[in-house]
Amino acid sequence: MDTDNLSIAYIFQQQQLLVDANFNLPCLKLQEHDLHIQADPQVIARDFQEGEPIPNGYQFIPIRQLLQYWTKPQFEQASRAFQLLEWRRNHQFCSRCGHKTQQHKTEYSMTCPVCNFSQYPRVNPCVITIIRRGENEILLAKSARNTGQMYSLVAGFVEVGETLEDAVRRETLEEVGLHIKNIQYLASQPWPFPSNLMLAFKAEYEAGEIEIQEKELSDAQFFKLDQLPEIPFKGSIAHAMIMHVIHGTPVADDTKQWL
Repeated sequence: MDTDNLSIAYIFQQQQLLVDANFNLPCLKLQEHDLHIQADPQVIARDFQEGEPIPNGYQFIPIRQLLQYWTKPQFEQASRAFQLLEWRRNHQFCSRCGHKTQQHKTEYSMTCPVCNFSQYPRVNPCVITIIRRGENEILLAKSARNTGQMYSLVAGFVEVGETLEDAVRRETLEEVGLHIKNIQYLASQPWPFPSNLMLAFKAEYEAGEIEIQEKELSDAQFFKLDQLPEIPFKGSIAHAMIMHVIHGTPVADDTKQWL
């Protein structure tokens, strides 16, 4: 096979990615509408087309599952590819005048040829907070949409005109009715569902009794560190935050192992 004209390809079908049994990406011929992610080696992204044959030995798996098997930089590049495809798909028309847009040749911009308005990729900032009470307890909450038994951390979107610390305080008060103190930033993680940036914080319980926001949560409790329920899987920032409190391990992974 002539590999000179092949590109490492992120092929997405909604929130699933095409990989082989070892979670490797396919190498495919470049197509006209591919989205260029990286030049050397050449990496592209594209949406899987209905009726297109799946290459032998490959299958679609949920992007979330890759967190458990890929390095942090690998998942971040997949996240970037997914979010850029989502951006291009959602900005086919100008939001100012309604005409069909064109993708800029040298930058990530969907530009209107009529009014010249440019629409760039956007990121939705979200805060996620681990709250300690004393030395041996953390607050965990169960999403109302979660049909399983997994508990995670309080999280929510940052609102317009709000600082990150204000968002941490507001989300905690809204979702579980608690006041917190000593808010400290920990780390961040791109989260392509669909285009979020998770900003991790830790804080200490100050006052109040747990009163859940029932539209968002089905339960919230302080758990002892040696008696935790089911928690998010390894690779998620929530898991790293919980391990940070229990074992003192860093939340941010500074190792760089690129494709």
